Amino acid sequence: MPERLAEMLLDLWTPLIILWITLPPCIYSAPMNQSPVLMSGSPLELNRLSEEQRILNRSKRGWVWNQMFVLEEFSGPEPILVGRLHTDLDPGSKKIKYILSGDGAGTIFQINDVTGDIHAIKRLDREEKAEYTLTAQAVDWETNKPLEPPSEFIIKVQDINDNAPEFLNGPYHATVPEMSILGTSVTNVTATDADDPVYGNSAKLVYSILEGQPYFSIEPETAIIKTALPNMDREAKEEYLVVIQAKDMGGHSGGLSGTTTLTVTLTDVNDNPPKFAQSLYHFSVPEDVVLGTAIGRVKANDQDIGENAQSSYDIIDGDGTALFEITSDAQAQDGIIRLRKPLDFETKKSYTLKVEAANVHIDPRFSGRGPFKDTATVKIVVEDADEPPVFSSPTYLLEVHENAALNSVIGQVTARDPDITSSPIRFSIDRHTDLERQFNINADDGKITLATPLDRELSVWHNITIIATEIRNHSQISRVPVAIKVLDVNDNAPEFASEYEAFLCENGKPGQVIQTVSAMDKDDPKNGHYFLYSLLPEMVNNPNFTIKKNEDNSLSILAKHNGFNRQKQEVYLLPIIISDSGNPPLSSTSTLTIRVCGCSSDGVVQSCNVEAYVLPIGLSMGALIAILACIILLLVIVVLFVTLRRHKNEPLIIKDDEDVRENIIRYDDEGGGEEDTEAFDIATLQNPDGINGFLPRWGLPAQWWEERNLIRMGLFSGTRITLSLQFTFSHKDTKRNCVTQWTT
Repeated sequence: MPERLAEMLLDLWTPLIILWITLPPCIYSAPMNQSPVLMSGSPLELNRLSEEQRILNRSKRGWVWNQMFVLEEFSGPEPILVGRLHTDLDPGSKKIKYILSGDGAGTIFQINDVTGDIHAIKRLDREEKAEYTLTAQAVDWETNKPLEPPSEFIIKVQDINDNAPEFLNGPYHATVPEMSILGTSVTNVTATDADDPVYGNSAKLVYSILEGQPYFSIEPETAIIKTALPNMDREAKEEYLVVIQAKDMGGHSGGLSGTTTLTVTLTDVNDNPPKFAQSLYHFSVPEDVVLGTAIGRVKANDQDIGENAQSSYDIIDGDGTALFEITSDAQAQDGIIRLRKPLDFETKKSYTLKVEAANVHIDPRFSGRGPFKDTATVKIVVEDADEPPVFSSPTYLLEVHENAALNSVIGQVTARDPDITSSPIRFSIDRHTDLERQFNINADDGKITLATPLDRELSVWHNITIIATEIRNHSQISRVPVAIKVLDVNDNAPEFASEYEAFLCENGKPGQVIQTVSAMDKDDPKNGHYFLYSLLPEMVNNPNFTIKKNEDNSLSILAKHNGFNRQKQEVYLLPIIISDSGNPPLSSTSTLTIRVCGCSSDGVVQSCNVEAYVLPIGLSMGALIAILACIILLLVIVVLFVTLRRHKNEPLIIKDDEDVRENIIRYDDEGGGEEDTEAFDIATLQNPDGINGFLPRWGLPAQWWEERNLIRMGLFSGTRITLSLQFTFSHKDTKRNCVTQWTT
């Protein structure tokens, strides 16, 4: 059974191509070892294999035979033989032609169509193209008909070490803190090799340092650079140049190499204390220098940089700690000594200070190196200057009663010349602060006197400025503010807080509060105002009103009875005495006007005039409408009268000998306007029902109404009658006359 199966497989694979590889042993030994099926050099050797081996080898031809190899960069005088194609259908009669197609066929690779030999006719570079895929086919020489299906195979370009390593990202820069321990990692570098990393050692790199020892070392395989010395000091040397080499072939001889540079910079740490350039500083300053002025600068140098060199300055000792201060200049890194309080040459002529400079940022790793601070001594000499006068006080507060007598002394200011010469002083008032010249001052002793009367109720405070001038040097002057407070005396009597007018309803009740009043006093007693109210002696027992003091210092006026009638008396005057609590007390009499008014049932005031029962004092829109309605009514009566006369065909007969003018009746009564209080009452026009059932006749004469009624009754039949009615309307400041005539 196995023999039969072998024969069937042999018959099935007979027409396939057999690949021959004829290469020099020294070049193709390695690839041939990878293709055990192609170990034989000719078909004869293949036929000598056992039947079982032949079955195994033929089953693998389609997978392994299709690889050929050729060295890159081969540049011999003749084309290099890559391999040979052969089919077992070729008996050697030269009737079979081999055809090659695919990548580089005809341009890079050529095939002998008779023998099947494949040659590389150009120089190959694996880094440009590592493999080529081609297709081989055997055809009949005469008919070009395929003798078997085409077979695809690959020609691989075999690498040689023809590329040196390269540092693509170089040159490199790195930093490491100074004073670092041994073996501190700095950085790592990477080189690349274009050769095949799989085949051989062409791309196996080894790193080394050519320059930069003994400060740094490098890991041969990982290229990690580390410090090789401990405690490298930036202040001694800040920058190092390291030359790094990468070599292929595992670093063996014959390998190619590439180099790059690495610049390592030591970064600063705070490992140095500040140090003053000198231990003693001398400064001088005039005694009249302005506060806050810089007197001098001191500087402590620090070998560190950046924030590690920042120092703060302080005055830690000396006899001028209260007069001077020192601040730090962040830019210049020095200390500025400034004046805090005024100097006086006559009091003290020199000062000694001890200043300290200390690092702001301390690194605890280096605290054992000692204190990061330093001290220095500063001597300051005060220079004499001509100073202006000095007042005994920076401000003065004086008090004076408003009734103080003129030319009385209200206070005094004093000043002196602080210089050794001690010039006399003259005093004056800055009149820009005393425009009304209410005060004077004695030029020699500084006593302030009153020039004009004071009134606290007009002005409580007076602020003036006193000038002190040296007699020997008028340019030396000083100023001081003086505040004068005017004290109150009881010189104003109390009075009503406003103009009060009370209204009393006719239908009011006994004990009802008519009005609440309050008083005011322009004075300002220390304990506040307290007022006493009373009636005049002759009004104490009046039958109409009484008063009641309230807890809030106000006064209530009450009615003693009801039944007030404005027809009897419209206005009441109630004098009230108001006294204050001053010493001595002052009082005044204020009169309260009380008007009797007509009110509604709920106490709302409606009218406060006695004439309201007779005529209104103005015309409202309702009154105007009523008047127009009367006029229209008269016109309608005339039209009706004329119509009725014509209907009866009774013409009007007028005798010739009668004078028509004798029958003309003219009324020229004119209303009094705003001053005619008997004309009408506005409340009556607004109330259709009138007051107490009384219906007014709008102020027309009674004779006019009688004549109108006679005409309406026909008593003047056959007589021409002309009625003339003149109205006067007054509203605010406007007065209008209206004349209406009716003739019949």
